[in-house]
Amino acid sequence: MIKLHFLGGARIVSGNSYLLETGSKKILIDCGLFQGPPGLERKNQEPFSFNPSEIDFIIITHSHLDHIGRLPMLIEDGFKGKIFATPPTKDFTYLMLEDTKKVLTEKARRGDVMMLFTESEIHQIMDLFVPIEYHKETKISDDISFEFYEAGHILGSAIIKLTLRQAQGKKLTVVFSGDLGNYPVPILRSLENIDEADYVLVESTYGDRLHEKREKTRDIIEDAVEETITKKGVLMIPSFALERAQQVIYDLNELVENERFQPLPIFIDSPLAIEVTKIYEKYSDYFNKEASALIKSGDDIFKFPGLKFTPSVKESKQISEIAPPKIIIAGSGMSQGGRILHHELRYLSDERNVLLMVTYQAVGTLGRQILDGAKEVEILDQKINIRAKIESITGYSAHADQKGIMNWLSSIRKPIKKIFVVQGEEKPANVLAQLIRDNLGIQAEVPQMGEIAELE
Repeated sequence: MIKLHFLGGARIVSGNSYLLETGSKKILIDCGLFQGPPGLERKNQEPFSFNPSEIDFIIITHSHLDHIGRLPMLIEDGFKGKIFATPPTKDFTYLMLEDTKKVLTEKARRGDVMMLFTESEIHQIMDLFVPIEYHKETKISDDISFEFYEAGHILGSAIIKLTLRQAQGKKLTVVFSGDLGNYPVPILRSLENIDEADYVLVESTYGDRLHEKREKTRDIIEDAVEETITKKGVLMIPSFALERAQQVIYDLNELVENERFQPLPIFIDSPLAIEVTKIYEKYSDYFNKEASALIKSGDDIFKFPGLKFTPSVKESKQISEIAPPKIIIAGSGMSQGGRILHHELRYLSDERNVLLMVTYQAVGTLGRQILDGAKEVEILDQKINIRAKIESITGYSAHADQKGIMNWLSSIRKPIKKIFVVQGEEKPANVLAQLIRDNLGIQAEVPQMGEIAELE
C-alpha cells in the first residue's frame, strides 16, 4: 500500500509539503515554510514529523518560500538525498533562502523568533540540487519516475507527474499541481494539461472565486498611476520579489512606452526583487511568445525611463527625499516585513496617496487587515491612521481561479480515482471540492493536517 502524508498545505495556503511512501522509497514533494499569524509560523520551529535521513528524494514544484523555506532544516537531521527542480527554480531557491536567513537574523536579534537554519546549511542543501528541464522523464529508481510540466505560476514552476510502476505492468500516476498559473499574465507561458492521473493533489487558493479580466488589471494600475499624478501623491505597491514585481515592471514598461501617463520616478525598492530580475533576464528562453518577441525587437522589458533600482539602505532612505508624484514597489507582498513597512508608515496616513495591492493577502497578515478596511494599524510599533486610498488587483494573481482550476482538472483524460484539494484556506478548498464532486463526478476531499491517505 502506498501512503501519502499531508504535512502542510492542508486547509491552509502555506507550509506545503507531502510525503509519499511507496514501500521501497520515501519521496518528499516540497518542504515549505508556514506563513501567516504568529501561531502558524511557530510550526516552523517544530521537529519534522518524519525522519529526514530516511528521505530518498525531494521534488520541488517551485521556489516560493511556502514550498522551499524549510529545506535547509533537513540537513541537521541527516538528509543527504537528491533534490530535483527546474533550473530557474534552483537559482531562485538560493536567493529566497539567503534572503530568509537575513530576515530571520534580524528578527532573532530582537528576540522575535529563533533561527531556523544557518548559512552552511543553505550551501549544503543547494549542493544536493539536480536541475531537470520540462518534459524530461527522469527515472529515480527501478520503479519510480517523474516528469515536470509547465505550471505557469512563476518562472520555472512545475506540475509534477509521478509514475510508480508495479507488478504485471501496472502503474500508478500521482499528479501534484503545485501552484497553477493564471493565464494570460505577463512574461510567463501558459500552464500545461496532464494526460492521465490516478490521484491528483490540486491547489485551491482561489477555489471559490473568479479573477478580473487581464484588460481590467491594466486599467486599474493605469488609473492608480493617473490618480497619483493628479493628486501629486505616492503610489505604494507591496509586492513579492519573485514573479509579481517582474510582472508589474513589465506592465509599467508597456504603459510608459505607449505614453499612457507622464513620466514619473518608479522605484524598485527591494534588493531581492533586483536579484530575482537578473535571473529572469538569464532565463528569458522560458518567457512566453509576447515577451520573447519584445526582447527580440530590442525592447529591454526591465529598463525604461523613470525606473530606478535601489538595492542599498542608503538609496532606499533617499526615496523619501524625492518629491511626489512617485511609485514605490517594495516587499513584502503581504506587508509582513521588508521595506514596504517603512513606506506605509510614512505615507498611509495621507489621503493623497494610494496603496495598490497586487498579491494575495493571507488571513492574519497586516496586508489583510488593511484590505479588510482597518482604519488604524500598527506598523513598526507605531499606530497609524489609514487615510490613503486602498485598491486591490486580483487579475495579477499568479494562481488560477476557480474556472482555471476546473478547466485544468477537466483536461485530464484518464478517470481519476480521487482528487485531494490542498493549498487553500478551508472555505475555498471546501467550495472547490464540492464543485469537483458536482460537476466532474470525481471523489474529492479536503485533507486535514497530518492526515495519511492510502493510495490503491
